[in-house]
Amino acid sequence: MAQYAAERAEAVPTVANPAPLGLSAFALTTFVLSASNAQFLFTGIPPVTGAIALGLAAFYGGTVQLVAGIQEFKRNNTFAATAFCSYGGFWLAVAFSLAPLFGGKNLAELAGTTTATDTAHGVGIFLLGWTIFTGLMFLGTLRSNLALMGVFFFLFLTFLALTIGWLSGLPTAGSGSLTWVNIGGWLGIVTALLAWYTALAAILESGPATFRLPTFPRS
Repeated sequence: MAQYAAERAEAVPTVANPAPLGLSAFALTTFVLSASNAQFLFTGIPPVTGAIALGLAAFYGGTVQLVAGIQEFKRNNTFAATAFCSYGGFWLAVAFSLAPLFGGKNLAELAGTTTATDTAHGVGIFLLGWTIFTGLMFLGTLRSNLALMGVFFFLFLTFLALTIGWLSGLPTAGSGSLTWVNIGGWLGIVTALLAWYTALAAILESGPATFRLPTFPRS
C-alpha cells in the first residue's frame, strides 16, 4: 500500500510556476492602457484611446491572469492566488464596464445618469477601491523581494493618481484636466516594466539560462 501511494505521488505532475504568465498578462495589459493614459505613443485623449486595451483586458489581463491565479491555489500560494485572481477580475470588470455593450453605451456611461461628471466620479470610486486593495497587497510583499515590492508599490501609486484624476473630473466630462491621469499613466508604465522584469527573472530561474536577474529577496 505504501509503495502504491508513493508511485501515485510520483505520477502526479507538478504544476509549473504560473507567476511569470500572470505577471506577463498583467504587464502587457497595464502597459497598453497606461500608454494611453500617459498619452505616450497615443495622440488622442484618454480614456477614448484606451479602448484598444479592452480586448487585452478581457482575454490576456483578465482570463489568462485568472487561470494563473487558480494554478497558484494548487501550489498553495495564497498571496499569488489572491493577487492574480483579483487583478484578473479587475481587468475583466474594466473590459465589461467600458465596452459599448448596451445600445452603444457602456456601464460607466449608464452609471452617470445625470452628467458626464457623474460618470467620471463613478470610475474614480471604482479606482479608489482598487487603490485601497493594492495598498493592502503591498503590505503582503514586505517579506518577499524588492522586485515584487516595486510592482505593488508603483501599482498603488498608479491607482492613487488615476483615482485623483477621475474624481477631479476629466476634460471629456467638461471639467478637470488630464494631469493626474497622465501621471498615473507614466506610473503604470513603470509598473508594467517592473512586472515584466519580475516575470523574466522567474522564467530564467525556472530552467537553464545563460544569466539570471536578481530580485533581491528580503528574507
